[in-house]
Amino acid sequence: MTTDDMELIHGSGNVFRDFGHPNAGLEQARALVAAKIIGVLDDRQLSTREAEKLTGVPHSVFSRIRNTQLRRFTLDRMITILGKLDEEIEVSVTFRPRGENVDRPQLGL
Repeated sequence: MTTDDMELIHGSGNVFRDFGHPNAGLEQARALVAAKIIGVLDDRQLSTREAEKLTGVPHSVFSRIRNTQLRRFTLDRMITILGKLDEEIEVSVTFRPRGENVDRPQLGL
């Protein structure tokens, strides 16, 4: 396969939407908060055990977040965990109507 056989498709900015997940907005939000939690742990060089001591959140929770096993987490729970890491949190939500004019990327190989 050469690069001439491939077509570049720009995504929507939400990979979950691009792959047709039914709760794409929620999954994207959880992924963003998880990435921030992981970033804080990495920046502070905290192990999951050290994070547990600092926040009171079980280390297994941090382990699941690090391994991106996010289905069991609500968004508010993840934001609470981020707050326990002494992070200031500001959430902004934008609502747009779904419509036929929204570009839906297609996968091309």
